[in-house]
Amino acid sequence: MTLEQLQTDEALRLREFPVARDTVYLAHAAVCPLPACVRDAVSDYAAACTGGDQEEFMPPNLLRDTRQLAAGLLGAELREIALVGPTSLGLSFIAHGLDWRPGDNIIVHGEDYPSNVYPWMALAERGVELKQLEPSEPGRIEPEDVFSLVDPRTRMAALASCHYVSGYRIDIDTIGRELRSRGVLFCVDGIQTMGAFPTPVEHVDFLAADAHKWMLGPCSSGILYVKHEMQARLKPVVQGWHNLDCPDFIARERLDYKPDSRRYEAGTANLLGIAGHRASLAMLSEVGVDNIAADLLAKRNRLVPELMAKGCEVMHPEARLANASGIVTFHKPGGDMAALAQRLGQAGIKVSLRVMRDGSKLIRLSPHFYNTDAELDRLLEAL
Repeated sequence: MTLEQLQTDEALRLREFPVARDTVYLAHAAVCPLPACVRDAVSDYAAACTGGDQEEFMPPNLLRDTRQLAAGLLGAELREIALVGPTSLGLSFIAHGLDWRPGDNIIVHGEDYPSNVYPWMALAERGVELKQLEPSEPGRIEPEDVFSLVDPRTRMAALASCHYVSGYRIDIDTIGRELRSRGVLFCVDGIQTMGAFPTPVEHVDFLAADAHKWMLGPCSSGILYVKHEMQARLKPVVQGWHNLDCPDFIARERLDYKPDSRRYEAGTANLLGIAGHRASLAMLSEVGVDNIAADLLAKRNRLVPELMAKGCEVMHPEARLANASGIVTFHKPGGDMAALAQRLGQAGIKVSLRVMRDGSKLIRLSPHFYNTDAELDRLLEAL
């Protein structure tokens, strides 16, 4: 299946993405609908599992294939991918697995999604301080903004690859390369780019992302990336039969962790979720993340001027291609955005309503590669 086939063969598109039969779904930055391939993978495996031991009916190479496909999206190695579930859990594993010392500090953006704020705030009880980024516009984090906060006690910068409201993507490579040269760790919340845009980890130490947004997979089937040379430094904070050596399920007298990222997978895997995740990752790999990124930028370039022509104010309308994403967020001065979001929903157009710290309400659009120009036109006509 190619992007061109999806965009030109409506029968194929509706078969592969059943949600499109009744809904113009423009909320992938929230929680995605499942494609047919994911539905089938989960239901087929679940049906097989009614016959006996769920693990015995596990699809061949399920865990290895899922790790490999996720690694391919990131440009990582198989041994660097753990299947641990939600982004919040992965980031918490990172926050609590390092040897922090009182007086250490972490560079964060307090207006990120809470999953990438609260785990670092919880380190205050260990004497770790937070240095807050204060970008000129919501989510607009430039490399120099980060570097200017680095001091001798800075141990890490923990940033989102893309801001969940404004859609501004950071320059992961530039930031990561410079932080590494200064001996500062780099942790990325990658949930708003994995599956939509290249999310390179060559200069990243840690990354977490769940499947239920742009990866088009089931909820709570996320990945944790830990660079191989960092695995000796990031101590597992959970222990179980899977991440430790226990032949014949007999506990040993010492804790011998697995030699790779499996050391963070303490117990039984979310096999049904992972079965669906593998299917979605395989589809994304087939379509090609570079093709998806180009398509999403084209959609953005179509939406932004049309929205502005209708009197709407769009966040980061002039963002460079390197910083733009599939997220387009807007409001109309004097308009009731909550009521508008409700009316769009009643018209079969799914968008996200987001509220800022000052109480202002915005509408966030986040189409994916299977959305068509005709669907975007339907949105614009409804507006």
